[in-house]
Amino acid sequence: MSNDQPRPGPGDEPGPAPPEEQGLPKAPRAGNTDLGGAFGESPFGGPAGAKDPLAGMPSLASLGRRLLARIIDALIVGIPVTFALWPLMGAYNGNDDGGAAYGQQAIVLLVYFLYEGLMLSARGQTVGKMLMRIRVAMLDNGAVPHGNPAWYRAAVYSLPQLLPCIGFIFWLVNVLTCTWDRPYRQCLHDKAAGTVVVSAA
Repeated sequence: MSNDQPRPGPGDEPGPAPPEEQGLPKAPRAGNTDLGGAFGESPFGGPAGAKDPLAGMPSLASLGRRLLARIIDALIVGIPVTFALWPLMGAYNGNDDGGAAYGQQAIVLLVYFLYEGLMLSARGQTVGKMLMRIRVAMLDNGAVPHGNPAWYRAAVYSLPQLLPCIGFIFWLVNVLTCTWDRPYRQCLHDKAAGTVVVSAA
């Protein structure tokens, strides 16, 4: 009896090894849109398996509610401070070159800075935000921005306005940034503090 092994026929030729045996990722199945998971990258450009920071958090606050909250807070701070300063403003004569008006504006801005920093650090909400049922949260974990983040946010919003002209331009760009920023609708003061504004309802 011969010990020779039979040669494989034309249809018995071994095919190429499966992709996983060659060290390659599996090709995505038809209809599978999770291309990031198949090839080790996020379809949105982030690292593989990156978690959405907003996962499990409330929805983003609407721009309308954010605007109304700011208006309410400006009235809460601006009206009492203006009335408190009124007697001092009357002491200046008509020859004042604008220094009194600038001084009043500076005091209002500093009071607003303290008001916002203290309230956000304590509970993530100012009075305006409470009435509008929105809150400020840390982007990475949804927590109240205690301490430095709250003060960074308040400082970037208020203090640049102390600079004549350029301060107003910065403030305008700052508050408008959330209208085109994606995906978290952050203003520059949000980016500086690592915060996001979400619904509190």
